[in-house]
Amino acid sequence: MAIAGAGTGTAAGTDRTGLPPGPAILEDRRAHKLWFQFDAIALYHFSQEFRTPTPSSSPHPANAPEGLYEKWRELSRDPAYPKNYAEFVEPIEGPPTTLSKLQLDNFDHFYRGDEAGLVKAFAAFGQGILFDPRRAPEESEVHTMNGNPPSGYHFWHSVVCAQLVQGIDRHRWARIDPMTGFGWPLQSIVKPDHRHVNPALPRDQVRSLPRYWLQRSPAELDQDFRPAPCLA
Repeated sequence: MAIAGAGTGTAAGTDRTGLPPGPAILEDRRAHKLWFQFDAIALYHFSQEFRTPTPSSSPHPANAPEGLYEKWRELSRDPAYPKNYAEFVEPIEGPPTTLSKLQLDNFDHFYRGDEAGLVKAFAAFGQGILFDPRRAPEESEVHTMNGNPPSGYHFWHSVVCAQLVQGIDRHRWARIDPMTGFGWPLQSIVKPDHRHVNPALPRDQVRSLPRYWLQRSPAELDQDFRPAPCLA
């Protein structure tokens, strides 16, 4: 993911989404639009709003997101979890609520009532097959998680856990978090090029992963995400 604007103007050779035709653009233009808008919400809005200044004597970090995964990982190993994590994230309750609404509204705008379609959008994101030249040259042209290993999936899980323990759209995020888990191994397998078109994995290989990931409970996902991401 990378910070992106939300321009939708048309130009010669493009459609009204701003995406040019051609083999670099897959048929699922809806997924392109979802992740393009999601960048603006999850990164730009997140970086501006999901912050809670606290006194230096507070046990909470002054800028919780940067260390959120590490803190979640530490607290989730304690028998007091999830209560201890709920206490930790309580001072940042407002921003996660706002972020949840923005993200879920975006998912619903493109995939309301179509959970199977949303799963496919996560699969495309994880494989790095959504090439989007609107993101160049400042950002990578491919909609996928930054980094190798793609540690953003672990960070996202820690954010979802903050929403779950605070009761923020709990049912919705309990359904979406397994999709995050699904995207992580896909990207770890593919190791997509962030600047060029990537080939999709064989369909049978992609289909084998949801049988594990999409049935995972929050507690099971905690087990999956607790080990820190490492280079494959």
